[in-house]
Amino acid sequence: MVEVKPLLARALKKAAVALENDAPAVLAVVRTCTICGYVGPFRRTGAHARSDGACPSCKSMERHRQLKLMLDRLEMNELGRTLHFAPESWLKPILRERSSDYVTTDYIRDDVDLKLNIEALDLESDSFDTILCSHVLEHVDDRKALAELFRVLRPGGLAILAVPIIEGWDKTYEDPSITSPLARRINFGQDDHVRVYGRDFRDRVRAAGFTLREFSADGMDTVKYGLARGARIFLAYKPRPEPDNLA
Repeated sequence: MVEVKPLLARALKKAAVALENDAPAVLAVVRTCTICGYVGPFRRTGAHARSDGACPSCKSMERHRQLKLMLDRLEMNELGRTLHFAPESWLKPILRERSSDYVTTDYIRDDVDLKLNIEALDLESDSFDTILCSHVLEHVDDRKALAELFRVLRPGGLAILAVPIIEGWDKTYEDPSITSPLARRINFGQDDHVRVYGRDFRDRVRAAGFTLREFSADGMDTVKYGLARGARIFLAYKPRPEPDNLA
């Protein structure tokens, strides 16, 4: 004879999970979007289905809201001349308003001011005050790219960097022999990624000449704004030259 109670328990558990996934407006936490000001439940998003990563009003995701939070918290209101790689639509008006000159760039997209290869930028040295490069370096030769970012920044300038990073790993996982889309998805999480960073990402940034600070939202902010716990934004500064010693 079939036991009814175990079957019923499994059915109820399955139904509860389905309800939680399909009806976030009933069960999800109320969040606040730093981009558009929406207050309410967020929606599921992403290939790995974060339960409430997307703002239903402006469609921003966790990393976009964290960047906006950082700009506000650190009072980055005057960015000077800004270069924005792979420009996110949510951040473009915010950066444009805070920049004296705002330039967008991408290697593939046509909806940008300049089509540039981040590994070999056709730009003058020392020509930008601020660079935003979010979730780009994991796609390219990052040593070449970081050297180019350093070159085009003015002394004292800032490169705002964000990458997928596993803080539990000492070393970045990469293998240039892995080239097929499926193998890259299996190994690096996305078919156009060429690595997953470990903590040594910081060493790569410093090796390019930058000094480094970091921004991470605290626990309450991750709850209120729907941010990824522990996600970091790296603030890479190009040092100013040392003044000559006077005789």
